[in-house]
Amino acid sequence: MQTPAKPTIFDLNGRPALKQALPLAIQHVVAMIVGCVTPALILSRVANLSSADSIILVQGALVIAALATFLQLFPIGNHLGSGLPVILGVSFAYLPSMQAIASGYDLATIFGSQLVGGVVAILVGMNVTFLRKFFPPLITGTVVFTIGLSLYPTAINYMAGGVGSPSYGSAQNWILAFATLAVVTILNHMGKGIFKLASILIGILFGYVISLFLGIVDFSAIAQAGLFQAPKPLHFGLRFEVAACFSLGLLFAINSIQAIGDFTATTVGAMDREPTNRELRSGIVGYGVTNILGSFTGGLPTATYSQNVGIVTTTKVINRFTLGLAATILLLAGLIPKFSALLTTIPQSVLGGATISVFASIAMTGMKLVVSEEMNYRNTSIVGLSAALGIGIADSSAALSTFPEWFQVIFGQSPVVIATVVAVALNIILPKRD
Repeated sequence: MQTPAKPTIFDLNGRPALKQALPLAIQHVVAMIVGCVTPALILSRVANLSSADSIILVQGALVIAALATFLQLFPIGNHLGSGLPVILGVSFAYLPSMQAIASGYDLATIFGSQLVGGVVAILVGMNVTFLRKFFPPLITGTVVFTIGLSLYPTAINYMAGGVGSPSYGSAQNWILAFATLAVVTILNHMGKGIFKLASILIGILFGYVISLFLGIVDFSAIAQAGLFQAPKPLHFGLRFEVAACFSLGLLFAINSIQAIGDFTATTVGAMDREPTNRELRSGIVGYGVTNILGSFTGGLPTATYSQNVGIVTTTKVINRFTLGLAATILLLAGLIPKFSALLTTIPQSVLGGATISVFASIAMTGMKLVVSEEMNYRNTSIVGLSAALGIGIADSSAALSTFPEWFQVIFGQSPVVIATVVAVALNIILPKRD
């Protein structure tokens, strides 16, 4: 009698040996961990948080990424989680709006808006087949393109050393930033395997080592941090502002629709099939639920990670145990304050040099979505006007000064909101070519 074949890493529900699964799990962690914690690092500086609070915010990012991934990999019933091999983490897509909210209000307002956004995502998930027609690739591409463009000033300010830093704009900061960027770019274009996947992490390590030799790394936060710390529920509080809730809620609706693309890329590229309606609906509802959980535990808004989708579709490793192991590593990292404190010591110029390539990639991802549709006069008008009004008004801070404060918060600080509203409205109003 023939023995059944042993499940492998290429089986969704297989249980491969730890020595086989661990390197692949680490590969997933390496590919996404910098992107996961960077929004928290940027926000902590925008909100002028103390070292202790910055560490808690980074911890929250890692913990919520792990929990969100676990829920997608191992659904609860038929309504929470897709059951697909995807990795989630804190998303840059929300960063422009979160920076505006942190500047105008505080972190409590971000988490209050995130709770509302989670509810929006649940509603989108329950009605996904109806709502997705309002967000074709032209519209989601325009929004993603605008997000990328709006993040460029953040990266440039970081490359210069960070606004408010005594060394802002110094030659040392620029040299450090461009050295980091050079390593990332070279590995992106010439590296293979793990060197290409971990290009951003390796670039940051390179810049960090140089920073150590220059003596500009402050280790005091690590010395003060403990060895273990569970997330602190409602540490930053919850505050609800209508304008902020509208701003983030709109982005949650867009990212819920955009998640369909990552779910589809995963199943088509690695499983040779389209995702089922149940997988899409339950995946988006689960995404909403974990973001509500994150608003209480200090975990910033999450989204599916396209770079990890790329790893799955390239390697065909769809094993949920392997990806669950990656989520376990993230969870353990999030429970160790000294690890989170180490991440907060990365100099801003190094962080800027590494992330500007990420922001450029976001913008070009949006452009790829845009040009997947015919670039006739109607469609170019939608993209051009939406991006122009979004970026233009947000960069001209006094442009809406005579309007009510709530209107300025919604439309005057984050270019993404204006770009989204204009793109959706023009797509409905402008007649399509006969």
